[in-house]
Parts: sequence; C-alpha cells; structure tokens
Amino acid sequence: MENKSELVLELQGLNDSLTNRQTFFAFALMSYVLTIFVNVTLIVTVCLEKTLHQPIYVFMCNLCFNGICGASSFYPKLLHDLLADSHAITYSGCLAQLFGVYCYVFCEFTSLTVMAYDRYLAICKPLQYQTLMTGQKVAQLLLLTWCFSLLETAIGVTLTANLPLCRRHVKKIFCTNWEVVKLSCSDTTVNNIYGFVLTFSHILQTVLILVSYTHLVRASLRLHSDRRKFVQTCLPHLATLLVFLGSLMFDIMYSRYGGGGGGTLQALQNALAAEFLVVPPLINPIIYGMNLHQIRTRILQNFTHKPEPHKPRP
Repeated sequence: MENKSELVLELQGLNDSLTNRQTFFAFALMSYVLTIFVNVTLIVTVCLEKTLHQPIYVFMCNLCFNGICGASSFYPKLLHDLLADSHAITYSGCLAQLFGVYCYVFCEFTSLTVMAYDRYLAICKPLQYQTLMTGQKVAQLLLLTWCFSLLETAIGVTLTANLPLCRRHVKKIFCTNWEVVKLSCSDTTVNNIYGFVLTFSHILQTVLILVSYTHLVRASLRLHSDRRKFVQTCLPHLATLLVFLGSLMFDIMYSRYGGGGGGTLQALQNALAAEFLVVPPLINPIIYGMNLHQIRTRILQNFTHKPEPHKPRP
C-alpha cells in the first residue's frame, strides 16, 4: 500500500445508519454539549468553593476532566461524519483518535483505583487521613495517574503504528486498536501479548478496588458515622466503577461478536461499541452531583441564587 502518511482509512460503522443521520446528529450534539456542561459545572463548582478543596473532590475533578477528554476524542469526528457523505479518516488522525480513546480508558481505571485508595484511608484510617493524604500526596497521585496512562497508551499506539497495513476498512464509527490491528497483513503477536499485559494490569486494579471496598464495608458496619460517609462518598464511586466496567464490556462484546447486520441492528451495534465513551463521561458528574450533599447544595445555590438589589447610598 502507499506511504502511511498518505494513507486514508474508511469508517464503515455509519454506512447503514445514514437514513436517520439528522436525528443521530441532533442526539449526538445534544449528548456532547450536555457532557461538557455537566463536567465543567462540577469542576468549576469545586474550584470556586474553598470548602470543597479536599482530596476526594480534587480526584473527582480529575475524573470529570478525563471524561471531557474521552468524549472529545469521539464526538467531533462522529458529528462530522453524520453530516458528510464520506467517512474517511487519515491514518495519522486514526492513531490520534486511538491515543485519545485509550488514554481516557486507562486514566479512568487508574483514577478510580486512586479514589478507592483515598476512600479506604478516609474510612478505615480516619485519624491518620490528614497525615497520609496531604496536598503533596494528592499531586503525586494525579501525576502518577496521567503518566502511567500516557505511557500505557504511547506503547500500545506505537506498536500499532509499526504494523504494515494491507486493508483500509474499519468496521466501526471510530478507530479502535483492535480494528486497526486487524487491518495488518503481518504477525501481531507482540500486540496481542501487550494487550494481555494491559488486561491483566487493569484486572489487578479492579481487584484492588474490590478489596478496598471489602474493608470499607466492614468499617462502615461498625460506626454510624462511617456508614454515612460510606453511603455519601463510596456508593457514587462504586456506581461510577460499575457504569464504566459495564460500558467497557459492551465494547468488548461488540469487538468479539459484533459484525454484519444493517439498519436497526447496525445502529444498536454502534451504540454498544461507543457506550464506554458516551455513558460514563455523562453519568459520572451527575452521580456525584446528586449524591454528594456539599456539591449538590453548592450547584443548586449557583443556579438559584438571586443577587441582592443594589441599595443607593443615603
């Protein structure tokens, strides 16, 4: 095939869904705008309210920022394709989308792990929490989260970029690593091994989260105050984790078993394939905004506050 810098791939996921593309465009645009709005609202609320400058809320803002990055790696190209007759993407553009999508996935996993660690310290070691979770420790955990995620993504994208391609049709509405690897006409053993390493790594993270929650449940059953703290801060985190894992499972099911089909079936497959990029970024800030009293109260105050009328000087 031609030089990779000149290579153009074709996204085939929308081929059977164009009869209702105006409806899909309106829905996608509304979903993207709403995703940006709810995440930015939560981030700005935490930044402006000094009483919310605590580790759990800082980690929450990081989760929301990552959600914006994940949604922005998916929606703009989708919105363009819904209005275009051709669904082409350059090879470099495909790799860039790969980088954005997988950095979001890896950062989400690591962020949820860090948040589980924070809740473990807050509930199981409350007297030592202020000493263990200092501002410096929070900064180090955030730096670790992003460096680890960027490194994982960079290695994976580099391995994929080095593969020679002999096909150009991607059977999805956006680029994913597995779909691009399937376009290669050479041995992909190294890519498969790295994929298994990443899978094991994130399974281990999930196990760590579940172990921490075992300790959290035990601690919350002892004291009423711990139980209230568990319900207020840990249940939203657990719900976020379940939403993310469930959405990711839909993508795995699509990759393994999705294929063929047209019309309504194709639209359903597209929805399942993109759910991990659509649902968690939209739902996460809503879950936290609804369940955390401090954030919910502050947001309601921001939207319902009426400025006092100006009183003229005597």
